[in-house]
Amino acid sequence: MVSIKAAVVGITLLTVCLLATNASPAVRYGCCRNYMATKIPFSKIKGYSVQTVNEMCPINAIIFHTKKGQACTNPALHWVMDYVNRLRSKAQMVHIKTSQALE
Repeated sequence: MVSIKAAVVGITLLTVCLLATNASPAVRYGCCRNYMATKIPFSKIKGYSVQTVNEMCPINAIIFHTKKGQACTNPALHWVMDYVNRLRSKAQMVHIKTSQALE
């Protein structure tokens, strides 16, 4: 009887921990498993990272980082790569301004 109670407590704790994570359901264990279906407003994006296919991650993805978490997006979509290019341009401008301030 004690082992059943322990198992129930363990499963409950595990469930609570999984529900408390900030990552979207598509991002588990640091890996995208599917793409989100909707477009994110550019103003919500704080940055991005790139995921390539490997033994743990079955898809290539651009992972956009927002205040609310992460969003797995399809790099084959035009708007996704447009956002990546816009973020790169912003980073380049920051680099130029910072480099000029050091001179």
